[in-house]
Amino acid sequence: MMQIEPIQPKTLTGGAPLSAADKLEQAFLEEMLKYCGPSASEGGFSGGAGEEQFSSFLTREHAGQMARRLDLGFAGLLEGRA
Repeated sequence: MMQIEPIQPKTLTGGAPLSAADKLEQAFLEEMLKYCGPSASEGGFSGGAGEEQFSSFLTREHAGQMARRLDLGFAGLLEGRA
């Protein structure tokens, strides 16, 4: 008899919770990505209204991943070590 192992869901955030400085960096990066990040597709291969409605979630996730990997120095500014 064949045994099928249960599927374990992966975490979407991929790591520890963001610190206050990382959350600030995420918000900053999210605003920057709104203007210079990937734009919505057009034409036959676009996601249509659904892509427009949910693109902010993808932008937020991209900004969160970038905040985990980059150090913009916001932690030093928040602690007064500028």
